[in-house]
Amino acid sequence: MGRAVYGGIYEPGHPKADQNGFRTDVIDLTRELGISTVRYPGGNFVSGYNWRDGVGDRAKRPARLELAWASLESNEFGTDEFMAWCKAVGTEPMMAVNLGTAGPAQAAELLEYCNHPGGTFLSDMRRENGSPAPYNVKLWCLGNEMDGSWQIGGKTPYEYGRVANETAKLMKMYDPSLELVLCGSSNSHMATFGEWESTVLEMAYDKVEYISMHQYFGCADGDSANFLAKSVELEEYIKAVIGICDYMQVRKRNKRQIHLSLDEWNAWYHSHGAEFDKWTKAPRILEDIYTFEDALLVGLMLITMLRHCDRLKIACLAQLVNVIAPIMCEPGGVAWAQTIFYPFEHASKYGRGKALLPVIESDKHDTKDVTDVNDVDAISVYNEEKDELTVFAVSREREKDTLLDIRLGGFENFKALEHLRLAGYDKKQVNSATHGPVAPEKLSLKDPEGGCLELNLAPLSWNVLRFKGEGK
Repeated sequence: MGRAVYGGIYEPGHPKADQNGFRTDVIDLTRELGISTVRYPGGNFVSGYNWRDGVGDRAKRPARLELAWASLESNEFGTDEFMAWCKAVGTEPMMAVNLGTAGPAQAAELLEYCNHPGGTFLSDMRRENGSPAPYNVKLWCLGNEMDGSWQIGGKTPYEYGRVANETAKLMKMYDPSLELVLCGSSNSHMATFGEWESTVLEMAYDKVEYISMHQYFGCADGDSANFLAKSVELEEYIKAVIGICDYMQVRKRNKRQIHLSLDEWNAWYHSHGAEFDKWTKAPRILEDIYTFEDALLVGLMLITMLRHCDRLKIACLAQLVNVIAPIMCEPGGVAWAQTIFYPFEHASKYGRGKALLPVIESDKHDTKDVTDVNDVDAISVYNEEKDELTVFAVSREREKDTLLDIRLGGFENFKALEHLRLAGYDKKQVNSATHGPVAPEKLSLKDPEGGCLELNLAPLSWNVLRFKGEGK
């Protein structure tokens, strides 16, 4: 989509491109984010995509009209290039199959191409294309946003449930250990939300491990307080889908829980309605330039996800480069981190381990759409391997400091490491290729006394408080 691939992760001839045409400056920033999984080639693009167009001799690959985003797809970047890029970055692939214009047969063929060692037509094709070892892709999405009227080959719940079930059946005939993601609703405001989940789970529950959720939030009306309360809406969405999954578990008399995959999420509104050159390669589409305020919402969404990580096991920020993305770059030029880069980086680095559910007592406020919104939201994560505890906290208070009183029950002997903070910026402050003022500052942090610590949170701030045990 847009410049996510061409002119994003892939730009042959760029001064920092490697032998595969991958931009190493983008790779470096991606590594800083510590991304564990990258979803490809979703979203809407996948519903009209034939994976065979993107393999083999580049000079012979067909250029196609890409109908989802009114662009020209050259297909010079495809499955093998994506797998090579994942290896260069050090991340795992999450592959999506086309259940819009294609179906079970094409999905099974892509699986054979990717995962079978050799000795068949498609596995030998992969070997001839330069990849003798199988890719062993374990995580697969069964289509994308199939409930959407905008989706190429969109379906009713029954139509999708049938094709998803049959696709999953074929894929698991080859490898029962595959993990499959069933399409849920495209967002919580869809007219079929709830009905869609229950119908598709009724048909495919026994063959999938996850059901997807997508959620984007905007602030087009300039109501900042309401915008920063949108994470509460995300929380209600998560709870609702968990409830449907658990109901269907009882109905199906299945001992296995279905988990959630929030495989598209972000702030997205700056580029709505922007014009672009149609039917060109890599047009500038959805190139949101993110503000400090957007970074706070991303932080709040991350806190919400961590609070539900017992069931929400996958969460893919959409997207990675240039298109509603934490990383921006210019053709032939530099790459830089947008404001939303930093909360994601912190959650990725320090949010690994066990999430500890906090008891939060906070002043509250109401917004246009949400009532009883906490002025401060927070979550803590304990990394047993490193014996480190991290508290993530966002202050929604706009005018004054907020006293944060932390009681670290069970961690009384932990010492302070550091306080990382984003604060003090105008809410519309952005980063650019030449000016990147929004970046974390490192502050000193007092040691807790008997597991208790008080500190002031700056108004409108993202905070990462890190502590370490004495034993390691």
